[in-house]
Amino acid sequence: MDHPLATTDLVRPWRTATLVLIAIAAVQLVLLIGAGIVLLGRQIAPHIHKAAAREAAAKPAKASHPAAAKPKATRTLAHATPMIARAKTKVMVLNGNGVQGAAALAAQLAHARGYPVLDVGNAPKTGYARTIVMYRPGFRSEALRFRRDLNLSVVAPLDGMTPAELKGAALVEILGAAR
Repeated sequence: MDHPLATTDLVRPWRTATLVLIAIAAVQLVLLIGAGIVLLGRQIAPHIHKAAAREAAAKPAKASHPAAAKPKATRTLAHATPMIARAKTKVMVLNGNGVQGAAALAAQLAHARGYPVLDVGNAPKTGYARTIVMYRPGFRSEALRFRRDLNLSVVAPLDGMTPAELKGAALVEILGAAR
């Protein structure tokens, strides 16, 4: 007896139909999850806004720009010497990562934070893994503040530079591959 359909043709349609149904079910699941998030978000959002407003009202207002605030003499745990103002903390920025123009960009950022940049140049060697903030004796607290202001990680005493090479700078930022 001759059959008009081969046995392999009977298997393919249900496989195709199964894949189409799975795709439709996946789209429906994504739509249901999205609708649930939107509906729950509408119910929760007013409570979140009220809590944020209560918390903001409970905290005292801070100055919007730290450099505009009146400079105070503060003390750190490591040093008992008062910090000098950012505008009087002179900085030198050296490129130690080999990327052309990196020191100029870092100097602009330091200047934007209120630090006078005395000199921008290249470090004697390149290949620094991390950016380092080095400080002259007596300027550790300023170096720690500079590190915090620019979101850096490594602070160390000055090593390997003569006072003439510093050109009056208290801090030296040597750029590395990572901040």
